[in-house]
Amino acid sequence: MAAAEMRKDDRDPPRVTIMGIGQMGLVCAAALTIPDPQGAGEEARARVTMWGHDEDENGALSQTRKSERLPGYTLPDSVRVAIKDRDAFAEADVIVCAIPVQFIRGAWERIREHVPASARVISVAKGIENGTLMRPTQIIADVLGDDPDGKPRALGCMSGPAIASELAQCKPATMAAASDHPGFAEEIQVMFSTSWLRIYTNPDLLGVELAGATKNVIAIAAGIIDGLGAGINAKSALLARGNAEICRLGAAMGAQTQTFFGIAGVGDLATTCFSPEGRNRSCGEALGKGVKLDAYLREAMCVVEGVATTESVVDLAKKYRVAMPITDAVHAVLFEHLDPVDAIGMLMSRELREEQIG
Repeated sequence: MAAAEMRKDDRDPPRVTIMGIGQMGLVCAAALTIPDPQGAGEEARARVTMWGHDEDENGALSQTRKSERLPGYTLPDSVRVAIKDRDAFAEADVIVCAIPVQFIRGAWERIREHVPASARVISVAKGIENGTLMRPTQIIADVLGDDPDGKPRALGCMSGPAIASELAQCKPATMAAASDHPGFAEEIQVMFSTSWLRIYTNPDLLGVELAGATKNVIAIAAGIIDGLGAGINAKSALLARGNAEICRLGAAMGAQTQTFFGIAGVGDLATTCFSPEGRNRSCGEALGKGVKLDAYLREAMCVVEGVATTESVVDLAKKYRVAMPITDAVHAVLFEHLDPVDAIGMLMSRELREEQIG
């Protein structure tokens, strides 16, 4: 039965628990609960519960409906904020994972005993786990294992250009939903589509997750260019060549090249590299202006996913024997004390060759 037909037959909207009360978790709650008279109607599309790892922060959000992580946003009254783990997950039909990638494993190990066997999982995280080199859905699958019948759980992801402040204001946006589980991408599409958020399905779960992770590395490089005042020519070239090396890695890993030229690929890449609100771009800009990485991360109010992911992408490039010079340069700036000016010089002085994409 098609996902849309399943939803029509359901008397009650699904019970959705969102893991993570940061920016993406908050805007997912908005997408599922803000009335949409031009789209799915006046009713909420889900019964939403939010959960964060810190009970005090959960309590504050429950009482004030406000968060410093997303200024100006008010959590809809219909969204419940759970204080205890069991209260958040025990009856969930769908769980949306909106926490930084390096913390996913620990969070799921903590709440695993409370996750219903039938719960479907959607990841909106963007990164690669250090050490294991796993994508978000792989980490979750590794922790949960198969369902009681020995079948793989329904896991999927949603990714694309997603500036939180714009989504919170219901400004037009598009994202891609992907899953290896039959029909689940379509279910995600129906659940999250509104008059202001259009969801496309994509059959390439590997490519969609890999695109979301690797674009953060290139965004750090774009920020470095901004910080150095190197100009738009340099930045546009960076995006083109950065996407080329992302395509090479994706092809070597078995992803579909066309994914990296779609919404979850160049769409997200362009947004994160040019938006003044992009966390990874902003981090790179600070580095380009001479700020030390440790000092920047201490002052930041959010996790900069691209920093840890850079280490993982370098390891993936070595594993699959793929040349990724921009990623290598970012890694050298972040972890080997290479001056950003020298990093650009290193890239510009590489051997002259024919342009290759993928």
